[in-house]
Amino acid sequence: MGCFSCFKPSPSEDPFEVETAIVKEVSWYEAHIQEAERLALVIQEAEQLDWAIQESEQQQQEEEENDEQLPPPPPPLKEHNNISSRAPLDEDDEERIIRDSSKETKPSEDEVIPPRSMCGGCHFEIEQGGSVDVLGVPWHPECFSCGACHNPISIENHVSNSRGKFHRACYERYCYVCKEKKMKNYHKHPFWEERYCPAHETDGTHKCFSCERLEPRGTNFVMLDDGRWLCLECMSSAVMDTDEVQPLHFEIREFFHDLNMKVEKEFPLLLVEKQALNKAEEEEKIDNQHGVVTRGICLSEEQIVTNVSKGPKMGPNKQLIGLTTESQRVVSEFEVTAILILYGLPRLLTGYILAHEMMHAYLRLNGYRNLNNVLEEGICQVLGHMWLESQTYATIDAAAASYSSSSQPPGGANASKKGEWSEFEKKLVEFCKNEIETDESAVYGEGFRKVNHMVTNSNLYETLQEILRRRG
Repeated sequence: MGCFSCFKPSPSEDPFEVETAIVKEVSWYEAHIQEAERLALVIQEAEQLDWAIQESEQQQQEEEENDEQLPPPPPPLKEHNNISSRAPLDEDDEERIIRDSSKETKPSEDEVIPPRSMCGGCHFEIEQGGSVDVLGVPWHPECFSCGACHNPISIENHVSNSRGKFHRACYERYCYVCKEKKMKNYHKHPFWEERYCPAHETDGTHKCFSCERLEPRGTNFVMLDDGRWLCLECMSSAVMDTDEVQPLHFEIREFFHDLNMKVEKEFPLLLVEKQALNKAEEEEKIDNQHGVVTRGICLSEEQIVTNVSKGPKMGPNKQLIGLTTESQRVVSEFEVTAILILYGLPRLLTGYILAHEMMHAYLRLNGYRNLNNVLEEGICQVLGHMWLESQTYATIDAAAASYSSSSQPPGGANASKKGEWSEFEKKLVEFCKNEIETDESAVYGEGFRKVNHMVTNSNLYETLQEILRRRG
């Protein structure tokens, strides 16, 4: 083939006609090449087919020659009713049959084996067709039964709570404390909505210091060294000593920073027993006439405080052992010497109390002195409620993890580091918020509602600045 890019037409020829002739010549050449390749492929396929036919005929001929050399087959055996006409198998045949049968029963790699259904009650496997579906979860029919009468429950007519599942009629008259099935009168917790015999409020039934639920018969609440009782759910996330509370301390400080209310000064945060907290309250000369239980204090006086340096561990018979305390003097050159909080409270309740007391510290350190008591306590309750609200966004799931920082209240990202929450902890957040919102006391309850109304159209920092401006 020539080099067409080097061809130069004579001046007397039309350039367009020359170019057209070149294109035609190239097209003709390429067409002949393609035709030649096609013919070569057809010839190759024909040769391969002819070779395959010859080999097949040769193999068939060899088989016929071998058959001619074999002796004639034996005459057929006479069949009897109890004698098999099949020849006995040798060892090789038996191994082959066993191998082939195992191949037939073994599932293929592509075969999808359906997952086994597990009962939502006993967590054992459910046989096919032997279950009831409850909100997408399969149950054995016998497991989905009433906690009062123990008979099966219909899906449409039952009540479910943290204590179990009940027929609606049984639940109306069932005491979750003593298991009495036919209460004539009952009391009901305003938040948990658990019903119980009125006598249990005065008969010595233990009450959880944290969530306020009564101890059901057959369960064991845990008694702390200072005489307080905790249910096992609250105990599972309890903060037990001063070292253990420090990560929460840093988290609360960062929460204040995110609100543009950074607490500049450093001072101790100590966990203490009830007796030490009451002693500090007396020395601080705090006039507690509001009918509330003291769970934390922001100190402004120098004191010797006995704090829990090493929390107790669970021992035999669910008894706490090994609590260690040590005394230290708290001093400071400014208006805050320390914050004290009761040990042994769940992380959520400890965090709320710490946020409340840290707000007292912020007010003292930033010139908000001699505020009206209702106003100051209201401000601290609002701040504590805001922190609890941030924890609502910290329940870890795929949706919460994907929230942008602009859609989370301050502190939500830090709280999410805690890990997956239990269902009880999610409920405990709402319980703590409800306690603040429904508080009927003249100082804490009214103070919260007044300040909460003030910050409806602004933020807490702007509200404090307005209060300071008016006082100036």
